[in-house]
Amino acid sequence: MRAKSIVFRLLDLHLPAFRKFCIFTPETEQGLCILHDFAESFRLAFALVVSGDRDLYEIILLSVQVSLTALLASCIIGFALGTLVALTRFPGRGLVIVLFNTFMGLPPVVVGLLVYLTLSRAGPLGTLGLLYTPAAMVIAQTILITPIIAALSRQIVEDLFGEYDELFRSLSVPVHQAMAAVLWDARYSLITVALAGFGRAIAEVGAVMIVGGNIDHLTRVMTTAIALETSKGDLALALALGIVLLAISMAVNAAALSLSSTAARQAYA
Repeated sequence: MRAKSIVFRLLDLHLPAFRKFCIFTPETEQGLCILHDFAESFRLAFALVVSGDRDLYEIILLSVQVSLTALLASCIIGFALGTLVALTRFPGRGLVIVLFNTFMGLPPVVVGLLVYLTLSRAGPLGTLGLLYTPAAMVIAQTILITPIIAALSRQIVEDLFGEYDELFRSLSVPVHQAMAAVLWDARYSLITVALAGFGRAIAEVGAVMIVGGNIDHLTRVMTTAIALETSKGDLALALALGIVLLAISMAVNAAALSLSSTAARQAYA
């Protein structure tokens, strides 16, 4: 029976040199080829990131632009709705809060389908010609993250206003001034909410693929490109995009954690 190969540090040896020291069975040779290809894909991925590959950074830039635009629209709508529901009492308010919380978990493919039907030629907004454009992806992402921002900001503002309510009443503070004071005091928490919304938007794949079409140099973003390149077997580009996406996610989470710590220190100052 043929002896099995000895374990070497594969990443420090070239495969041809490795063959001189090892006796291979078909199974071990296949496994080593897979490991070699995997290591080579990682090497090429890091090379793409470091070298400033044009196609890679075009995809990254479009992803960030679409997500930031959707975030801006969602913050305008979500903060306004959240603050309004937090500071006012009206019939059906409980139902609105339930809807906010429910829509936080909207299935992305369902949102993509609804936006697709709305923007298609047979849809009510088909004449605008927005389907398979970055604008369609912005609309889909805005619909996805607005409920998240509205629900979280509503909870933050309502809790903070409850702490100051008696003080505002005793000082006869006008409603608009009380609202401004609460929003200013909650600024760090609201920025954290916005960062959470951005993280949700930048990682979206289902909805943007449906309404954007994953068209090269037009609507191809990081998540859809990763799905496509993986199916094609181009692991280097897929891994490079994955590395950048992971780095963005880590940066967003680090910023959110830092802001939360700052808000906590100010609360007890």
